[in-house]
Amino acid sequence: MDEQSFFAASFESGGLSFISPKNAWPLLHQGVLLIDLRPDFEGEYKRPLVPGLVVIPYSELPGRVGELSVDSFLILADCVGIRSKEIMKLLKGMGFTRMLSLAGGFVDWERDGFPIQLDPGKVLTGSCMCQLKARGDKQKFG
Repeated sequence: MDEQSFFAASFESGGLSFISPKNAWPLLHQGVLLIDLRPDFEGEYKRPLVPGLVVIPYSELPGRVGELSVDSFLILADCVGIRSKEIMKLLKGMGFTRMLSLAGGFVDWERDGFPIQLDPGKVLTGSCMCQLKARGDKQKFG
């Protein structure tokens, strides 16, 4: 992977570079790392099914940045793309330059039909917030 190929399908807004899920998909099969920045409660039941997935919740990133190489090609993603922009700015200040933010985050990833690995035991269901429970929970009470 070279920088020209990496940035070829991206677009820029506000001094940051973004990529759609459709354009990110082939890059993720060429050694680019997808950094899932969602906190566990947002993503532990549903993760993108791609090679090179690295899960580092955004709140843990400052203490775990050493797990990433400034030479790596990174696509940063969260639920809808808001936190990934903040993290991109933080990493830029630390010398990272080969980064893109996944436009629309994992909401657009899933909506566009890209593969997701579900943990059915952690998917919540219920008709209202007061009735949410894990779908796979078969425990009976009383």
